[in-house]
Formats: sequence, structure tokens, C-alpha cells
Amino acid sequence: MATVELRFSALPEHVRTARLVAAAVARRAGVDEAVLDEVRLAVGEACSRAVGLHQIGGIDAPVKVALIEEEKQFSIEVGDEAPHTVPAERVSGGASADADVEAEEDEMGLAVISGLVDDVEVTTGENGGLIRMTWPAAPPAVTVG
Repeated sequence: MATVELRFSALPEHVRTARLVAAAVARRAGVDEAVLDEVRLAVGEACSRAVGLHQIGGIDAPVKVALIEEEKQFSIEVGDEAPHTVPAERVSGGASADADVEAEEDEMGLAVISGLVDDVEVTTGENGGLIRMTWPAAPPAVTVG
């Protein structure tokens, strides 16, 4: 099992780099060429979501991306350190319009990812969240010459 790890400042301009690296590693891992655009889009969406959560929360920690090559699958984990607890005012119904818009954008981003990737796992907690996306992969054929 090979893993490539990326850590980048929570700035939108770094999302493109994460997408490019993810596509290159996915290709090397044997992910079907027809699926690489979906990999790029899903990683871009997950990284943009993490960047947004860090910026909204004033979190200086980097966004973390792990690209994991396994025997028959390729996984990408995008982690953030933003607390994912429901604020008390939201529970009581007194949420601000900004909080509602942020929640809707977050749900939309997760819906886009779910539409692009068949195998998605989202975990959240007070110490951050993780989106794990997995695609089937076939190791590249070895030619003996």
C-alpha cells in the first residue's frame, strides 16, 4: 500500500494543485481513464469545502489530503480541523441567515461529491471532519521485454 500525503494552507488557490496531484496519483494507481475527471471534480469539491470550513472558522491548520493506493482500490481522504457541531442557536431555531447559507452550501458540496463517487464516507466531529472517497483500481500491466 502506497500513500501520498498533501498538506496545504486553507487557500482556494491550492485546491487546483490538489486536484492535479490526485489525478496523477489515481492514474498511476490504475484508476480507469474515464473516471479521472470525476476524481478531479470530487477532490476539488472536497478540498474547496475544507478550505471554506477553515476560513469560516478562522483555523490556521492546513487542509490534509491522503492519496492511498491499495491492491484493487484507490482512496482519497480529505480532512479538515473545523469543529462540526451544531451550534445551540441553530438547534433552537434562531440561526442567522449566514449560518443557513453556509449549511446549504456544505450540503450541496456533499451532494455533488456523492453524485460523482459511488463509495463515499463522511465522518465529522468536534475535532474536524474527513471525507473518504474510493474508486476501483487495476494495477498497471507489467511488460516483460
